[in-house]
Amino acid sequence: MAPLKPVEILPLTGWIPKLVAFDLDFTLWDLWVDTHVTPPLKRRGDDVNRIFDKHGQEMAYYPEVPSILLQLHRSKVHIAAASRTSAPRAARQALTKLLVPGSLNSVRDDPLQRNESTVVSSIKLFDTMEIYPGSKIAHFKELHKKTGIPYEEMLFFDDEPRNKEVEKLGVKMILVVDGVTRKVFEDGIETWRKKMGSE
Repeated sequence: MAPLKPVEILPLTGWIPKLVAFDLDFTLWDLWVDTHVTPPLKRRGDDVNRIFDKHGQEMAYYPEVPSILLQLHRSKVHIAAASRTSAPRAARQALTKLLVPGSLNSVRDDPLQRNESTVVSSIKLFDTMEIYPGSKIAHFKELHKKTGIPYEEMLFFDDEPRNKEVEKLGVKMILVVDGVTRKVFEDGIETWRKKMGSE
């Protein structure tokens, strides 16, 4: 594997949510973890953003997801996973095994990163994980209970229209069609800002 060059990911500026939550399946990666892969999930060598299941099925984040997660982390935004999968152990294993390029600190805060490639287990970027079957209303009630963050300060990305029900709580949900991309993410932040400005 060619060495990874450190990439400067700047923190978000302006008015941003205190918590950003992501569904997992078909939002951060392009499969259902409970039906498309069979644990154990493992890396091969120094693979970054790529793991394989028991039968060799590959699994990875959509290309722009790693930089989005790092940017949120460096912006001090609470990152949550809110998934209704029936395979929570496999989902957590995927989050643990998937490495993303970069470090928890920015290049400017971490002088070593200027000269060395670094990677981080993506699970370290998530502050809270609500991964279990059932209505996403329950997931967000738990997120609110654990963090104390008001629902109105939460932004949620999910690929299933039925999960719009969380908006009854005050959460802003963005419907994801082909996975989270930089454009989807930035448009979502802007939609959340407009919602907050109109209230």
